[in-house]
Amino acid sequence: MTDDDAHLIWVLADDRAGNVNQAVGVAEALAQPFKRIDIGYTNLARLPNVIRRASLLGVDIASRARLVAPWPDLVIAAGRRTAPIARWIKKQSNGHTRICQIMRPDGGEGAFDLIAVPAHDRMAARDNVLEIPGAPHRVTETRLLIEADTWRPHFKGLPKPHIALIIGGSTKATVFTASMARELAGRAIEATKAIDGSLLVTTSRRTGQENEAIIAEMLSASGVPYHLHDWNAKAENPYFGYLALADILIVTGDSVSMCCEAAAAPGGVYIYAPDGIANPRHQLLHQALYDGDYARPLLPNTEIVPFKHPSLQPARMVAQRCLELLSAPVS
Repeated sequence: MTDDDAHLIWVLADDRAGNVNQAVGVAEALAQPFKRIDIGYTNLARLPNVIRRASLLGVDIASRARLVAPWPDLVIAAGRRTAPIARWIKKQSNGHTRICQIMRPDGGEGAFDLIAVPAHDRMAARDNVLEIPGAPHRVTETRLLIEADTWRPHFKGLPKPHIALIIGGSTKATVFTASMARELAGRAIEATKAIDGSLLVTTSRRTGQENEAIIAEMLSASGVPYHLHDWNAKAENPYFGYLALADILIVTGDSVSMCCEAAAAPGGVYIYAPDGIANPRHQLLHQALYDGDYARPLLPNTEIVPFKHPSLQPARMVAQRCLELLSAPVS
């Protein structure tokens, strides 16, 4: 890339890791240098965007100091709270800056050059809306190759095939119960025994101590070879190694990010989503992944076997549209 080909690109990175991963994933897919602008908020960021509009209302002083000219050619942002900031930057640039907003901006939709929303959000069709099959992420084929080389020696003694069990937990609206933990761990153990393989298991901060204890006890008593990563552990998180090396991935359906990242990995993906674990929006995502052959539902009678599926890469779809914006004349 020559200097003439490069564009000044900003990524607005707030305090929500899921938002940041989506925005950075799109920026990385552009294969151009970009600048990350960290954003902190005040209590005024809780105000609806119909009030915040194109402004820095709700943005803290330290963040305001980072939002200065020269203004970028492109801003990539994710989440409702970043939307007014992106609009403000475009206003300061006298319309030069193109803005790509990931997820619903909740106001001022016409001000955005591109709004990328997962199909399960069911946003009304507009000329500037791009519907994508899931949330953008940073799990690419190249990263998986690197992670596989890094983590393969750690799992050398575990027999193949590998089954990764990726466990989320309770959310504000749903509860991951002890009975769910037992059922899920039991299904994973049975599947591992059936193929004479091994289990790669990770919990999350939302799993809960009681459920973590249940899962650890069942693994210990199972007789199957396994690697268990407790999210509280100081050891490096093997999550991306699991994605890279697992022949089968079983993921709980409470997290959009976990489901979409698993669907980018080469192993066959099964989503555990019994009644009560996923809200209606998540259920729509699951169905979209099933319909696209990215994943299968883990039902009581499901046979858990490896299968091939396309790699879910929505960040590339958004990046392609961003490149088209950058190449078009400013109106």
